[in-house]
Amino acid sequence: MNYWLVKQEPEAYSFDDLVKDGTTDWTGVRNFQARNNLKAMKKGDKVLFYHSVSEKSVVGISEVSKESYPDPTDKEQKWIAVEIKAVKKLKNPVTLEQVKANGALNNIALVRQSRLSVLPLTKDEYEEILSMAG
Repeated sequence: MNYWLVKQEPEAYSFDDLVKDGTTDWTGVRNFQARNNLKAMKKGDKVLFYHSVSEKSVVGISEVSKESYPDPTDKEQKWIAVEIKAVKKLKNPVTLEQVKANGALNNIALVRQSRLSVLPLTKDEYEEILSMAG
């Protein structure tokens, strides 16, 4: 099993939207490294949902429910998508500031590659963030 973090502006699509919808196609990724990360995702992989820009917090747990397929929003068919499903909302969101202040998360991609929208996590990073959320 692998661990991931996906980022989205809550004004565009929030974790609450995912909970309401149940599943969603994770489309619109137009970065080669993020695309490679999507391609590496396997059904059942755990995914932390991060609200970017306005909130800058990890807010929920989701899971890959369908592996990579052509992104239906891409007319040129160069890009891919995955389907994710909601698992649960975090009891306490974990802010970017909290992540940066936690020495156990010094090497997390969320800080090192802050502009990337689909990031790999180690199992330890994933578990540390869940621990911080209570």
